[in-house]
Amino acid sequence: MRDYIHVCDLADAHVAALDHLERGGSSGAFNLGTGRGYSVHEVVLAARRVTGHPIPVVHGPRRPGDPPVLVASPRLAEESFGFRARRSAIDEIVRDAWDFHRAFAARNEGPR
Repeated sequence: MRDYIHVCDLADAHVAALDHLERGGSSGAFNLGTGRGYSVHEVVLAARRVTGHPIPVVHGPRRPGDPPVLVASPRLAEESFGFRARRSAIDEIVRDAWDFHRAFAARNEGPR
């Protein structure tokens, strides 16, 4: 289980943190996430839904040192500078990444 956050939510959090500092707020360490975890299986299912591709899976053991669950608590970021992830549903993250990938590939398939 991992807490995935949309890159736009991450950018918004950084802007909110900078605004917080400009208003005289204190600096610190803040977890940026959604507070909700998704399994690898859930991510693969989302990718299959969004892309329409079968996406094969190879099952294997967890990597040494990987914790089984890693989910952020964004409470301090919300209390300190109003951060809340707004675009981090797993299907939305995958859809935006897929759209970016296809647009990038289309721009780079031209004549050489």
